[in-house]
Amino acid sequence: MKFFRGAYIVWVFFRYGLDDLLLSSAPHGGLRMLSRVLSLGRRYNTPRGARLRMALESLGPIFIKFGQVLSTRRDLLPPDVAVELSQLQDRVPPFPAEVSVETIERAFRKPIDALFTEFDRVPVASASIAQVHFAKVRTRQGTEKDVAVKVLRPGMLDVIEKDLSLMRMMAGWVERLSEDGRRLKPREVVAEFDKYLHDELDLVREASNAAQLRRNMEGLDLVRIPEMYWDLVSQDVLVMERMNGIPINQIDRLRALGVDIKKLARDGVNIFFTQVFRDGYFHADMHPGNLQVSVEPGSFGQFILLDFGIVGTLTENDKEYLAQNFIAFFRRDYKRVAELHIESGWVPSTTRVDELEAAVRGVCEPYFDRPLKELSLGIVLMRLFQTSRRFNVEIQPQLTLLQKTLLNIEGLGRELDPDLDLWSTAKPFLEKWMLDELGPKRFLTELKNEVPHLARMLPHLPRLLHGYLKQGAESQPVQNRELLALLAEQKRTNRLLQGLVYGAVGFALGMLAMQVFIRIQLG
Repeated sequence: MKFFRGAYIVWVFFRYGLDDLLLSSAPHGGLRMLSRVLSLGRRYNTPRGARLRMALESLGPIFIKFGQVLSTRRDLLPPDVAVELSQLQDRVPPFPAEVSVETIERAFRKPIDALFTEFDRVPVASASIAQVHFAKVRTRQGTEKDVAVKVLRPGMLDVIEKDLSLMRMMAGWVERLSEDGRRLKPREVVAEFDKYLHDELDLVREASNAAQLRRNMEGLDLVRIPEMYWDLVSQDVLVMERMNGIPINQIDRLRALGVDIKKLARDGVNIFFTQVFRDGYFHADMHPGNLQVSVEPGSFGQFILLDFGIVGTLTENDKEYLAQNFIAFFRRDYKRVAELHIESGWVPSTTRVDELEAAVRGVCEPYFDRPLKELSLGIVLMRLFQTSRRFNVEIQPQLTLLQKTLLNIEGLGRELDPDLDLWSTAKPFLEKWMLDELGPKRFLTELKNEVPHLARMLPHLPRLLHGYLKQGAESQPVQNRELLALLAEQKRTNRLLQGLVYGAVGFALGMLAMQVFIRIQLG
């Protein structure tokens, strides 16, 4: 079976001329000669990016998803190829309802009628990994609730493993046969894709992602995230609260119902920056298919997030460096951007600050003070990546999903409000976040976190002192030295604690003064 699948892939590559793309840049003259022989009698009027996209569509859902992931790596791809791959969409016919029912009954070991009071056998959505049915469940309180039931496609793990093994093999060919192979890092990209796919195949993980995002977004009043029904969650089946909303790309319908579209665009930007910089945990697949708008009375005009298979995370250091970079961009402080890249280790320490500053200014300056209809973050990012290769900037893997999500947000904002000024919308949020991070509130939080450690350490000092005093006379000189050292250490500890208290008070007062100063400057 694997042989036939491999043969079909080779045929698709030959049909769309991908062999020519691969062999024409090979380092060996014999391979380039083979490319010219194979291309005899074949003409391609279609651009290479379009041919690659059509080939992936022909190879099926797994290769389509691979193309979607690959389109996010604009640091690796030529601009024309990246733009074409970004157009890939899942269009997968649903599998039979009987298979859904069988999967659900096997997962929970109960007949479908015992699990749901109603179950709609016609799926409302179908994608490469799973499909969704509407249903009703009876709660423990005896009330009926509308739910959405997500069911994995059967046999997906075997299909994925076979296709992934073929992708790894082809990635090795690309690295060996193409001059650009090492720079493109195809095996690294396949490994990244492997992780995403296996994460999406575990619906328990997806439910956990949704629950975390729901907790993080409580009290924001900008977004709704469905509740998970944990009694009905397994690796193959996920039952969640049914959300009633209108797809976000149906703008005319939303406007007719009285939704403030411009506010919706601003809210989308605020949700994104809140998830990234406040929480360091963000929905990484925010395309229009996963976004709706609530029209219910209690949540009218709020976003509805769906599909939580892919989330991104950032460390505190990542958040701090990114926030400082964004603020420096907003202030057009390109020297600070260059310094931050060197400080973070993203570029070699030998890089000249003035050269990197000039390069970044040349990329970003033409795009300020423009509405989204005149701005393309995709182009800006692409030019930044071209600059990054010149300065040997290390692409941070943890930022790949962030880049993808930022491009999704740009597309969303462009569709909702082409006149939206992305920079001015995001700047106040980031400046407030930085003030909170540098202020006395953050300091007191960090100090509070250290108190349990100090509380555990200090009570041990008297016991250690007593133990030293009870030791034998043979080691008396050693004892005396150790006792003196212990007493000296205790005195230093006391002075340290005393200094810490005074320092904390002084630091808090200093932070308060700095905040006042910064607010005066920002005002």
